[in-house]
Amino acid sequence: MNQSQKSLFIDSGYQRLEVFYSKKAVAGIGAKVLDEFKLLSSQRGGLASASSLQKLPVFQQIGKLSARIKVPGLHESLSTPELIACITRLAGRPPSAIQDTQLLLSPPNQGASTLENLNWHVDIAANPKGPLPGIQAFFLIDDVAPGGGATLALAGSHRVNTQGMPTSSQLREALKTPGDLRGNLHRLGIEIIEMSGRAGDVFLMDLRVLHTPSVNSTKNVRMMATTRFFFDGSSR
Repeated sequence: MNQSQKSLFIDSGYQRLEVFYSKKAVAGIGAKVLDEFKLLSSQRGGLASASSLQKLPVFQQIGKLSARIKVPGLHESLSTPELIACITRLAGRPPSAIQDTQLLLSPPNQGASTLENLNWHVDIAANPKGPLPGIQAFFLIDDVAPGGGATLALAGSHRVNTQGMPTSSQLREALKTPGDLRGNLHRLGIEIIEMSGRAGDVFLMDLRVLHTPSVNSTKNVRMMATTRFFFDGSSR
């Protein structure tokens, strides 16, 4: 983790670690997820069946499917000492608490890819001028194509209400305004980051960054996982 990477993280609130894990290292996790998905899909009226999941709002589909599929050893396979060391260097101090790793799965063919009506949120409320409260890691278990349901993040949104950045009310207004969301945000100095990429990639995100699930418009299951690293008693 060099100084330019640290500076990018401080400024934008995210950092991408390309192929942090080899494709072989995550292939076993992906195979287990697909086996479990196929089993659920084959069950009559099963939760993973298209007819069952499509009755739910898109983002509830993610929660339901992710909760039903279990991969033994997931946390140990992804939240490795090497990743913790990387996060420690990035934050300048070791995490005080680490959340258990959870799957983030989206069924295929959820609909057309869109930036409208997304669930932008933060997982922890913290002062933009205060110390870093935590880092969330997003793991790509398989290749995730653009439009394939990857998590979206608003780079720079962790610095609202600070010098040179928009206010939180300006950001909320931009998110509510119909039309060119990317353009509206760009004018505020904020960019949409899509966490798509190759199997083994890891995205690290300041917990104060606004983010959202997105619609999986592809024919493939979106396979990601996540865990949160908290600092100085900020665990929630």
